[in-house]
Amino acid sequence: MRLISESLEEGGALPERCAFCARDAQAHARYGRNRSPHLGWEGLPPGTRSLALVCHDPDAPSQLGDANRGDREIPADLPRLDFFHWLLVDLDPALGAIPEGAFADGVVAGGKPGPEAPYGARQGVNSYTELFAGSAEMAGTYFGYDGPCPPWNDSIPHRCVFTLYALDCPRAPVAGAFGGEALLAALRGRLLGQAAITVAYSLNPRVPAG
Repeated sequence: MRLISESLEEGGALPERCAFCARDAQAHARYGRNRSPHLGWEGLPPGTRSLALVCHDPDAPSQLGDANRGDREIPADLPRLDFFHWLLVDLDPALGAIPEGAFADGVVAGGKPGPEAPYGARQGVNSYTELFAGSAEMAGTYFGYDGPCPPWNDSIPHRCVFTLYALDCPRAPVAGAFGGEALLAALRGRLLGQAAITVAYSLNPRVPAG
């Protein structure tokens, strides 16, 4: 199977329009357009009954004490964690593609509603839910797609890995406000195939992405 996109190029940079935050010469970062990317698929395995999509960043800092500080950079050798940007299940394989902006178009303080999503799909809770938990302005439950907003002083670009999974069931075995680890665990044993596109993103002007 193959994952294709009119928004993303394998090994390239994530377009700024698909990011939660964009570079800003004055404030280092500002809210971006946060548009979900176009994604399509072909060559699905026989017996595919539904699709699941996971977008994650494997380069999230394990400690945020130095994040967004002008007097230092987050070192490249700091241990990294997974940050989930999008959990989408119950996609109909017959759709063939989902258009750019169909699942997110702008930053929503407190998060978008869910789990119901366009095209009869369902969306899980992304990692901004935990990141913003202590923020009076931004706290909430973040369903669906929210693009990257890495610390603007990180010394490495952050990868965004979009992985499409072909499943042997019409409905993914998760319910409610499911998270990334729970979804990946639930998909074990139901997978017929998978394909991915990896792009990169950075808010640090010294760090090229892609």
